[in-house]
Amino acid sequence: MCRPGIALAVVLVSLAQTPVAAQQVADTAFAPPLARPAFARDGGPVVIIDEAHHNFHTSTGRYLPFAELLRRDGFRVRASSQPFSAEGLRNAGVLVIANALHERNAGAGATWSLPTPSAFTDAEIAAVRAWVEAGGSLLLIADHMPMAGAAETMGKAFGLSWSNGFAMEPAGASGPFRFTRDGAQRLAPHVVTEGRDAAERITTVVTFTGSAFRPDPHIPVTPILTLAPGTVSVTPDVAWQFSPTTPRVDVGGWLQGALLEVGKGRVAAFGEAAMFTAQLAGPQQRPMGMNAPDAAQNAQFLLNLLRWLAHVPAPQ
Repeated sequence: MCRPGIALAVVLVSLAQTPVAAQQVADTAFAPPLARPAFARDGGPVVIIDEAHHNFHTSTGRYLPFAELLRRDGFRVRASSQPFSAEGLRNAGVLVIANALHERNAGAGATWSLPTPSAFTDAEIAAVRAWVEAGGSLLLIADHMPMAGAAETMGKAFGLSWSNGFAMEPAGASGPFRFTRDGAQRLAPHVVTEGRDAAERITTVVTFTGSAFRPDPHIPVTPILTLAPGTVSVTPDVAWQFSPTTPRVDVGGWLQGALLEVGKGRVAAFGEAAMFTAQLAGPQQRPMGMNAPDAAQNAQFLLNLLRWLAHVPAPQ
């Protein structure tokens, strides 16, 4: 067994050799059983997946399994390539923002270095905030640097602050994190984790590295995924370029998942994106996400979450 400092150095070197895109492709064969859809086919609310902000995950790319699972549950899933506005959001029930990026961080010439610009304009953030207050529901997902930094201004509009780094266990291990109801990485009881019956009850949720965030003290947030004491956010100047001296922020007790009510609307915020899709990673096509053996309940967790965002009544 390595001492913590040595273990961290080994992990950081390993991560530094990981390609930025991580060679992740959608697992198009992923189709878990769905015994009791929430809606008839195309009978549910409209879910808009943001694709206007150089998103690392899109409905026809790495988030295809996400989109297909929701369609099987009856949601009407649409992609949007337009900046956020009152008109563009008018007919949406749920807006999904997954790993948005500023143009500086996108494409072949991307620079994943500090400072990290916001993916959104002030006008877009104001439009999303007003839409949520009027009854819309937002699923905001911001992974590790630079996605966390790119979502910082959108998060702050709802009282959430991200650490623009990589969430890791105290000894420097890079995940995955396994959240359970009685574990150090804690999964909280809520209608989202209880589901409609015992078959939909969630006892374990798995995330894959990601980021950490925390609410402002005056914001009434329901924590769903709480990081264990001693968890750190490793914050390099350039994403994936680590050394044993790279700064680390103690994020024990911070969150990777939270729910909040805002006016008439709802917000779900998460600090990791792979947990909500099914990917094949690297030359070995390793399952990562809902298709991973340890993450067998992640798909049901996603369905429970979207139903909550869509205001599907909880069972009495």
